[in-house]
Amino acid sequence: MRVPEERLRAYSNLRRDFSEEEFINLQPIQRGGVLTEEARRAILEFGDGYSVCDWCPPKTARLDMITDPPIKQFYEDLATFLGMGVARVVTRCREAKFIAFKMLSQEGDTVVLDSLAHYSSYIAAELAGLRVKEVPNSGPPEYRIDLATYASKIEEVKAETGKLPAAVLLTHVDYMYGNVADAKAVGKIANDYGIPFILNCAYSAGIMPIDGKELGADVIVSSGHKSWAASAPTGILALSASLSEKILSKSSIEGDLSKRRFAAKELALLGCTVMGAPMVTLMASFPAVVKRVERWEEEVQKARFLVDELERIEGVRQAGIRPKAHTLTHMETEPFFRVSEGHKRRGYFLYDELRSRKIVGIQPGLTKHFKFNTYGLSWDQVRYVRDAFHDIAKKYQLNVR
Repeated sequence: MRVPEERLRAYSNLRRDFSEEEFINLQPIQRGGVLTEEARRAILEFGDGYSVCDWCPPKTARLDMITDPPIKQFYEDLATFLGMGVARVVTRCREAKFIAFKMLSQEGDTVVLDSLAHYSSYIAAELAGLRVKEVPNSGPPEYRIDLATYASKIEEVKAETGKLPAAVLLTHVDYMYGNVADAKAVGKIANDYGIPFILNCAYSAGIMPIDGKELGADVIVSSGHKSWAASAPTGILALSASLSEKILSKSSIEGDLSKRRFAAKELALLGCTVMGAPMVTLMASFPAVVKRVERWEEEVQKARFLVDELERIEGVRQAGIRPKAHTLTHMETEPFFRVSEGHKRRGYFLYDELRSRKIVGIQPGLTKHFKFNTYGLSWDQVRYVRDAFHDIAKKYQLNVR
């Protein structure tokens, strides 16, 4: 059937609603994924579908063996940077979790995870045929994960099923409050039990220093498009040398008629994973990522500054552990909610006010609470955001101390 021309024209002139050059973007899932100039140039060179595959070695036909562009070298450097033995790039952090769950477990096994884990951790476990056992958090105002409870939850699983969990997963920085969990403490518990420890670094690796060996991680998963200045979809799977053979085991299937075999292919990766634009943007941004993690403490100071300034608006309060140790921030903003109840635009008034000041990223319609991320903003931009919120508060007769 023929697609109408007017519909096709809509796809031919795609434009974003705002530009990173003109607007300050506070969207929590986007700050760490803003491309470097090097990555933008790489897209022009390698944007075509299988563009990185020109020099794929015919004997293995594997992405991690390509040397031009230097993907093989990049995988080695990526593993070194994360303090791990082996690294692969997959389509998403959630795929990396699924691969780890699937290859470390049997149907019906259990994974112990924190109760602030991203929904995709649960979905990945479900797809892998696993049950989940949650470690509780303290609830408001800190929502702190009770890390010591990992041991008792492991014992619960053992008592209920007669065997240890297949894996333990900790969300290093949760997506809701930006709390940084003590990964080393959980790594020790898991290692004491001899259980693989999966550390979800979707909001940490790529923007803050991570050493998997020091933290006791057997598997690190991360998100290139959240935290590595890469295009989506990009996920990172980094493994200890001891687990890499099990998780990256080779294909053993054989055609019953043709007798074809694919013994060089890594089974859980379905042979190959990310090629083209996502891969090359991850590579092109890597030198900048290596350098930017050294500036992490300054990034945290910007987040703390903005929290302090927003809390000058009477009734506004940060949720989560204090003081902030991460740039992803959750604010409770009851005063703006009260304004929204009498505003003709209701909950959208705050988004409108911010956008008129060239600030985007606060979710449209939210006023009672919202999240933002200051990562990568300059001090001048952070102060501008502060001034904008204060101006809006004063406009609607909210008290600013």
